[in-house]
Amino acid sequence: MAAGTGADIVSEFLSQNPHLVNWVESLRGYCETNKQWHARREFVLRNMEAFPTIQPGTPSPILDRLLSLSMVWANHVFLGCRYPQPVMDKINEMAEGITVIEAPERKTRDEIMGKTKRPAVSELDADYQGKRAKPNDPDVKAHAKSVGSTLKSGPLPGAPAEHQPFYNRLYKAVAWKLVSAGGFGPNLEHYEILRSCVESCKASLSCVFVPLKDIPDLPMGRTQKEGQVCELRCCTVYMGTGYGRDECAAKAMASKEALKVFQGQKVTVKVCRRRFRGRDVDDLVLLDEQSRSHVFPPALSYPFQEDQ
Repeated sequence: MAAGTGADIVSEFLSQNPHLVNWVESLRGYCETNKQWHARREFVLRNMEAFPTIQPGTPSPILDRLLSLSMVWANHVFLGCRYPQPVMDKINEMAEGITVIEAPERKTRDEIMGKTKRPAVSELDADYQGKRAKPNDPDVKAHAKSVGSTLKSGPLPGAPAEHQPFYNRLYKAVAWKLVSAGGFGPNLEHYEILRSCVESCKASLSCVFVPLKDIPDLPMGRTQKEGQVCELRCCTVYMGTGYGRDECAAKAMASKEALKVFQGQKVTVKVCRRRFRGRDVDDLVLLDEQSRSHVFPPALSYPFQEDQ
């Protein structure tokens, strides 16, 4: 696509290529607003020339890569997500020439902590300086907890209920797909099954890849440092993590883990505690109906903005 004003250029491009209209609209995410989708649509169309083997309407790994990069870029612009620097450099390069009107302003964690942590501590000190309260004083602990909570981030309180209808539909789609494939097993094309089911529900998978050696929260004694780790999300909900020798293998393993959740009678979106960059955060997680304790791998992405 030639350079120019986003909406006008996209409209002109699609008028010249009408066979792409229905196909590109099928790529829209279930949870995307018009503003988010129009920006991501422009990202996809502008970069199709860089992926010449893409055949509209035909699933392929190269199309998955372009769509994943478009989701990463949209998550960064609209949700403030951060990714490994090579990924950030790649999506910024691909987004050159795209203008998002009234894009949300985001701050880095260091900026947030630098500007908000000091006032919070000062407020705590001001309230209790006259009392000379001890650190173990229950009132001090309660007040510190309330002040500190303003610095936390996480999904909105109603997020699980908001996402549940979509995952009820996805559960049915996966169930029928697995039945037609002869049931769940190790020899299936797990990623293709999951991707096709998600897209049939008018959504898309988000894949985040991180080299294993760059993950700080690995279990003690882990000696294997080579390979890639993939995290799968859909509509910001965490679905699974997988490890492999390369991105393709890691994605396949993550998809297999995600499909295991669909083997029960239902799936449920819940808020669970996970580790992300050395701290505990609330995350949206897809679970089956079995009541058991869950130990989740550290999060590779966190699509929920900090409270500012």
